[in-house]
Amino acid sequence: MPRKLRVSLANVAEHVIQRGNNRQAIFANEDDMKAYLAWLKQYAKKYEVKIHAWVLMTNHVHLLCTPSSGTGISLMMQSLGRMYVMYFNKTYKRSGTLWEGRYRSCLVQNEVYLLELYRYIELNPVRAGIVDEASQYGWSSYHCNGLGKFNDLVTPHALYLSIAQHQEKRLFEYRALFSRHVDIKLIDNIRKATSKGLALGNDKFKETIETLSGKRVTEKKRGRALGWRKNKETSI
Repeated sequence: MPRKLRVSLANVAEHVIQRGNNRQAIFANEDDMKAYLAWLKQYAKKYEVKIHAWVLMTNHVHLLCTPSSGTGISLMMQSLGRMYVMYFNKTYKRSGTLWEGRYRSCLVQNEVYLLELYRYIELNPVRAGIVDEASQYGWSSYHCNGLGKFNDLVTPHALYLSIAQHQEKRLFEYRALFSRHVDIKLIDNIRKATSKGLALGNDKFKETIETLSGKRVTEKKRGRALGWRKNKETSI
């Protein structure tokens, strides 16, 4: 079966996830994470992709980003993945694949889901039981988005900036979003959309994406098409 064509559009945010093959570890220590982030910053700049939120976990990575072209994220992830595998294999004297196939992604509607993706990504270590609060985990963008620590890897999204005009107020309001966990149903929707390369948004957003891209970003309805039996009998 041919692979489903990935949909990516200029100036439309995407949630990206890449996992280690068979869920194996892709980061053994902090040096690995530093190396990965250095190449992420390099290729995000080269291919003009704005990184809004990120988290590095032991065996996978989450990114929330906006490309300036339809090929930006793909080129960034290909270059990043290739360089990191070369580094990882050389460092640990191994060979072969590291990643679980292609990265997975979904388009994100700003008004409805963007800030939820910020929370979903930066709360990942909390859901995994590694820490009790997002601020306790050092390898995510929360320290930038929630605590105001400068990081030139992160480009604030316009919707994030609109939380409040002044930075201190914005940081306070952003941290308040983390007083509650992401809804279970929303987590399922995010995971399904990302895994299947769908669009995460309302019907109007999905229709717009399909019109612009010419590709399907919604799930096919299960079951046989209405009237299939009648058509079959007519053709006999």
